Amino acid sequence: SHIVESGGGLVQPGGSLKLSCTGSGLSLDDYAVGWIHQAPGKDREGVACITLSGGNTYYAPSVQGRFTISRDNTKNTVYLQMDSLKSGDTGFYYCATANPLLTFGRCPAFLEPRKFEHWGQGTQVTVSQ
Repeated sequence: SHIVESGGGLVQPGGSLKLSCTGSGLSLDDYAVGWIHQAPGKDREGVACITLSGGNTYYAPSVQGRFTISRDNTKNTVYLQMDSLKSGDTGFYYCATANPLLTFGRCPAFLEPRKFEHWGQGTQVTVSQ
């Protein structure tokens, strides 16, 4: 069982991208799911998380108001709509499930990357002129 991300690419500053995260042999609707960003040369940072039912969403301050996480449990897929992209958004984006043993089924406080599991291989986003 694993996760597959898609939707990354090259976009100009101010542009938009929509990332997708699909479970393969893994039912994402059993988990809170998050997106984690790793900029070049930096540590991973949780940027968004959505609860099992999709009723609650959480964002890092750096993306609040620009990114929107959503899920379609009928398609076993979680999305990240990225608008008003900036050069600092460049990097790999990983999708992962919140470890229920550490988070009790919720999104982790401060979206701590170490509290996620079932990491995908990542999709690369480059924001550049």
